[in-house]
Amino acid sequence: MTLHAPVSLDTELAAERAHLDASRAALARMRERTEALFATGHNVAGDAFTAETLGRTLSRRVAELADQPDTPLFFGRLTFGDEKHHIGRRHVTDDLGEPMVLDWRAPVSRAFYRASARDPQDVTVRRRFGFDRGALTSFEDERLDRGEELGTASRILTAEIERPRVGPMRDIVATIQPEQDELVRADLADSICVQGAPGTGKTAVGLHRAAYLLYLHRERLRRSGVLIVGPNRAFLSYIAAVLPALGEVEVAQATVEDLITRVPVRAVEDPAVATLKHDPRMAEVLRRAVESRVAVPAEPIMVSDGSFRWRIGLDPLHRVVEETRREGLPYTTGRERVRARVVGLLQRQSEARRAESPSDAWLRRMGKCRPVADFLDAAWPALTPEGLVHSLLADPAALAAAADGVLTDAEQALLTWAKPARTPKATKWTAADAVLVDEAAGLLERPAGFGHVVVDEAQDLSPMQCRAIARRSEHGSITLLGDLAQGTAPWAARNWRESLAHLGKPDAAVVPLSVGFRVPAAVVAFANRLLPALEVDVPPAESLRRDGTLDVRTVADPAAATVVEVRAALGHDGSVGVIAADDAVAGLRAALAAAGIDTATADEVEAAARVTVVPATLVKGLEYDHVVVVEPAAIVAAEPRGLHRLYVALTRAVSRLTVLHTAPLPAPLG
Repeated sequence: MTLHAPVSLDTELAAERAHLDASRAALARMRERTEALFATGHNVAGDAFTAETLGRTLSRRVAELADQPDTPLFFGRLTFGDEKHHIGRRHVTDDLGEPMVLDWRAPVSRAFYRASARDPQDVTVRRRFGFDRGALTSFEDERLDRGEELGTASRILTAEIERPRVGPMRDIVATIQPEQDELVRADLADSICVQGAPGTGKTAVGLHRAAYLLYLHRERLRRSGVLIVGPNRAFLSYIAAVLPALGEVEVAQATVEDLITRVPVRAVEDPAVATLKHDPRMAEVLRRAVESRVAVPAEPIMVSDGSFRWRIGLDPLHRVVEETRREGLPYTTGRERVRARVVGLLQRQSEARRAESPSDAWLRRMGKCRPVADFLDAAWPALTPEGLVHSLLADPAALAAAADGVLTDAEQALLTWAKPARTPKATKWTAADAVLVDEAAGLLERPAGFGHVVVDEAQDLSPMQCRAIARRSEHGSITLLGDLAQGTAPWAARNWRESLAHLGKPDAAVVPLSVGFRVPAAVVAFANRLLPALEVDVPPAESLRRDGTLDVRTVADPAAATVVEVRAALGHDGSVGVIAADDAVAGLRAALAAAGIDTATADEVEAAARVTVVPATLVKGLEYDHVVVVEPAAIVAAEPRGLHRLYVALTRAVSRLTVLHTAPLPAPLG
């Protein structure tokens, strides 16, 4: 590490601060120029369509150039001989177009994350900057050409990793580690699965990979789109600020439930029934049900056309249906293909008799005439996804025909509605029904796809939910993020290969991240006691953090003890998360309110309150500086995979963890 004389340090620091001020001013001018173009763009566009397209482009560009005063515009600098490049969150140029800050995704910026004393990559000096609320306060130099490297001993790097967390998740561009950077910069064509232990930054890796791919393939992905899939709305709210902070404002975010909205969910069913509906065998049942609707033509077609009568015999009709069936098209597309081919046979007869080609109006009329419509309804009837699922679950005979040899008689009885509604529209659908309806929709028609999909907390996706995502990423790639040890759903994955097969990416690489930078070692070691009981094959998490505290206490009154602990936690910087079994949350919030402590819920990420009371079922993916886990035994008892849920709750702390319990701790923790 380079040591600076006081005068040299002051001079260097002043120069860097001046460069920061100049860069911010340059960014402001870039935005002003774009705003001016936006205001006058309609005057230079040649037509309304061009004006609208230009307007959208400039509006997006204005948003991308927004400055955030509390966020450092650059966080590092690379020196290559006489060249110096500042590395930051976005590209900034001066009025002549010369770069003042290079985007962290630019090719030259790769060396900031990958260069080392062993492999300097032509870097002589790597500089990291320390900031406080956007103001540049310090810097560290590593003379890589002399073999000097700080690594995780970097004071600035450590301070940034351990900085208190208040509000939404923030980006990690200043602290990306080499193994994370390799995943972030993976090719667009590559689908990857990241098995990440708590605190290893897997969520950040997925979001930064999305930002990197948008930088490298902007026009292609702008057309096809990038989708982030999260486990719930609270999680999506928590991560929502990361990509805009990196200048990316056009990324769709959704839960799986948001993707499959063909029917309104108005009912809840028995977990055993829901689990069966999420079973991948249901895909085969639905496929058979659709396939069974195609019938062998039973009668020829006779069509009156003025003074002419056209006839299509059974043999050519059989060929039309069989050829279309073999093509494997979505059912609705196949129906229209059959219609078009039948009309084509009629057209040939007309041309032979009239010696002229029929008009487009004639072709449309033939396609809708009663004989052709009746033939289609008999041989390839129209279907709707809702109607198909309703017909199966409401009719034991129809279900038995489609499920023969796939589901047992007992399973079929479990699926059959006791009192079915008369129509799909009157049905009170459940969340699991919605998954079946989406599967049926995929058999009938192809949904619009995305160029890249990032799926977080993927261990809780059922095979049928994986198939729903696969239909939307058939021609794109995916980044799958998760931790098998944190699987809490009844259908949670036990190995990634099965999930990847259902996602249509069986050959995707599975990359483990086991070394954490965010959860303190004492907390990780305590949570790791649960791993043998979780029955998953994952390496125990490790942590490079030697700070932080763990406090496990037996208390007489959990609510009163929570109030005391939260008061003490508020004496430190950062956020406080109180995690408890779902039915205990209201009581804890009331106790804190009675003590004059403001609290927020998990989905109120912008709330002024520093204390959030979170049901254990919603805490996945969230982080807090100080976590108070109340009554672990109640969290475990609340659901079949309660030990997995407790593992999630215990690993949300990034500085301090307090466990308060009246009942004995679960056996693995003892």
